Amino acid sequence: MTSIADIRVRLVPFTSHEKRDSQGHQHYSEPYTSKMALLTIVADDGTEGHCFSAPETVRPYIVERHLKPILLGQDAFQRERLWHELVDAQRSSGGHLTDKTVGIVETALWDLAGRKFGMPVYKLIGSYRDKVRAYASIMCGDANEGGLATLDDYARFAEKLVAKGYKGIKLHTWNPPLPGAPDPKRDAAACAAVREAVGPDIALMLDPFHRYSRSDALWLGKQIEALDFLWLEEPMYEGSISSYAWLSQNLNVAVCGPETIEGRHQIRAEWAKAGACDILRAGVADLGGITATLKVCALAESFGMECEIHHAGPAALTVCAVARNVGWYERGLLHPFIDYEEKPEYLRRRPDELDQDGYVHMPQIPGVGFDIDFEYVERMGEPA
Repeated sequence: MTSIADIRVRLVPFTSHEKRDSQGHQHYSEPYTSKMALLTIVADDGTEGHCFSAPETVRPYIVERHLKPILLGQDAFQRERLWHELVDAQRSSGGHLTDKTVGIVETALWDLAGRKFGMPVYKLIGSYRDKVRAYASIMCGDANEGGLATLDDYARFAEKLVAKGYKGIKLHTWNPPLPGAPDPKRDAAACAAVREAVGPDIALMLDPFHRYSRSDALWLGKQIEALDFLWLEEPMYEGSISSYAWLSQNLNVAVCGPETIEGRHQIRAEWAKAGACDILRAGVADLGGITATLKVCALAESFGMECEIHHAGPAALTVCAVARNVGWYERGLLHPFIDYEEKPEYLRRRPDELDQDGYVHMPQIPGVGFDIDFEYVERMGEPA
């Protein structure tokens, strides 16, 4: 048995160009030094598995109170059992043991297995593909001149993204607390400007304001339907399954969801049963790991549905490589002022480099795909 001997977290500095507003939306920022947490699970034979995280998700209290008591001494390859034990422990954790934390741990366990056997995790699980189409996922609208402040800004940026090789683009439009937001008419105008800029052959998606009324969501859906958009994502509060069933029944453009509502694969089963979406949405960080996300992919497949994966990163790429019914990889978030191709200091290379045809190829290194600069981590990092 390869047992878990230790769990540790280091805080690693890096240069960030992103900031969050009061509602949690990401925007461009002048560069500043931020910190990323690196969670490491150490086996008794010295093999390590790693996953990056926001520091608060794996803060010392979480590691000592909720992770170590469950994981230490356990078989590192019994991921399914350990996942269930962590999920069961959430009930009495006072909200501290989140799905995001469980997902970080489960991804690190997969990374350990891949490094132990010298294989990329997507091949260890059993791959369907070695590359996946990437769509450019644009940041939310802002008030920066030349950024994402106007319809022309969106159109110009879309043209640049197509020139880089992207065959798909997803718009995130303007959200509160930005003055004037939300505005479905402005959202629709941005969609029209992008469609005119890129032509008919580029796949377009929209993720607008998340709390529109039924009437506004329906009106906006009809506008992008006429523009031949591929899907509409989270235009209303996701707690109302009946509202999404009504919207899906009244639109021809595909409704993609749910994204942020809690409930992992169980709530997505209810959405599929209710006809509340046409494409299921799942994310490794949202559901509690790679295995949990693959449960949703299998669920979607049983209903004859596609499953689209939330967020970028090597864990999301792993799911894209394994599940047949995943059509796209979400690459971003992107902004005219940010060079996404510039790797963070703690990596030797990006895990999701884009080729000229708009595909991202799976990393071939052992593990999930984090090509970590361990010398930098040791030199610049500090214990959490």
